[in-house]
Amino acid sequence: MAKDYLGEFEELVLTMVAALQEDAYGAAIAEEIETRLKREVNLSAVHVTLYRLEDKGYLKSKMGGGTQERGGRRKRIYTITNAGLAMLKAMKEARLDLWKLVPQLKIVSV
Repeated sequence: MAKDYLGEFEELVLTMVAALQEDAYGAAIAEEIETRLKREVNLSAVHVTLYRLEDKGYLKSKMGGGTQERGGRRKRIYTITNAGLAMLKAMKEARLDLWKLVPQLKIVSV
């Protein structure tokens, strides 16, 4: 069976779900990515990615309670599964192994 692969944006979203824990919902994830990475994010892209990660078994979701600030609308809260956590750890290890191949480079002033 082929091992699933995560794209860069999927990895970012999955990492943010793990980091935000009980506050992991679409708008909060998008805001964190924008704030921390200074990267503009489309909320629809975040939602599509969350659905895809849930279909792959890396996330699960449940409906949270409604809030006044959202006009009584409920949030879909995401949590990372054991499979999602294992995937993040595997990706981190693979990236660290690749970085070990990069020789120490000297920064040259221009």
